[in-house]
Amino acid sequence: MITALLILFFVALIAGGIAFYIPKINTGTYKLWLVFAGAYLFSITLVHIFPELFSHGSNAGYIGIFILLGFFLQQGLEFLSSGVEHGHIHVHERNHQHRESSAILVLVALCIHAFLEGGLLAHPRTVTHHHDSNTLLWGIVLHKAPEAFALMSVLLCDVKSKTRAFLFLLIFSLASPFGLFLSNYLLANEWMSSQAFTFFFAVVSGNFLHISTTIVFESSLDHKFNAKKMGVAILAAAVAVGTELFA
Repeated sequence: MITALLILFFVALIAGGIAFYIPKINTGTYKLWLVFAGAYLFSITLVHIFPELFSHGSNAGYIGIFILLGFFLQQGLEFLSSGVEHGHIHVHERNHQHRESSAILVLVALCIHAFLEGGLLAHPRTVTHHHDSNTLLWGIVLHKAPEAFALMSVLLCDVKSKTRAFLFLLIFSLASPFGLFLSNYLLANEWMSSQAFTFFFAVVSGNFLHISTTIVFESSLDHKFNAKKMGVAILAAAVAVGTELFA
């Protein structure tokens, strides 16, 4: 667990910190990264998370309801975050008004999302019969890096102090590790039952389903076919399936 905690923390911190030193980013390369991350996350949701969830036959109907709940919860969070969890980079317009309150709302929404996805990595054996969490961990990492970069792009526009912006980034970087730590603690002390964690697992998988599909569909402007993006998405799916079957 310590390794996962450190990876989650430093990936977010470093990716967000890079935004301090890169005033402009190659949007074409960045979008391809988003497509890869979104397709990978979507694939592990289908081949890793859903099979584990629906292996609990007696709870199958309730699990579907909680997946839907997570899907629409993420839709609600996006009203606050403005889609930053999809990797949307904030552009500083000439007449842009600095509003720290809007940055705080984005931070709160992203911290809730990050806390939930971190908690998913607790992976008790009563829920996950034959997999470890490495495939899921790398999916979260691929998603978290552009998310942290996009968050910092918002903070640099909406927060006047770079020191305060870095403090907000630090808070975000701690959200996923805290979610993992708290979930492990609750499970270890039996304050959360395996059934409750299964429903929690379903809620977060609904979050993943919403985010991953949105990233992939948004990457194709006007739904036009793009061979390069399609190739990247297929590659990401193949990597996800390969790591799940052979890792």
